[in-house]
Amino acid sequence: MTKHTVTRFFIGSVLAIAGGLVLTVVAGLLAFANGALVYNGPDVIGVNESAFGWAMITVAAVGTLVMAGGAIGQFVSWIGAVLNTARLEDKTWFVVLLLLGLFSFGFIAMLIYVIAGPDGTETATFRSGIPARPAPTA
Repeated sequence: MTKHTVTRFFIGSVLAIAGGLVLTVVAGLLAFANGALVYNGPDVIGVNESAFGWAMITVAAVGTLVMAGGAIGQFVSWIGAVLNTARLEDKTWFVVLLLLGLFSFGFIAMLIYVIAGPDGTETATFRSGIPARPAPTA
């Protein structure tokens, strides 16, 4: 996976998480403002049996699913970045991405990688300054 593809997955998944969060928060605020939720003190104990109440629950569920898809996209982009940097001769980026991801700081590591990280697929074709030869066809 090239760095360009990893970057697209990362940015797309960040946008999906942000969009899902906005959708869920807006649905919750609208449900709260229009009395779609039934309270007993500070606890929500039910939903008013109205079309609006169920619509807001559906919108919040869709927002939650979009956020889950974004989280899967974050994981895929992290795996792609780790595999991409494993091709590099200097393993610093590989170790940093791997360890920060395993210790739950993967978002920060990916943000730094997207901004300043190297592309392991570009260096795979050049070894010691000599371009790789194409495979013989016949």
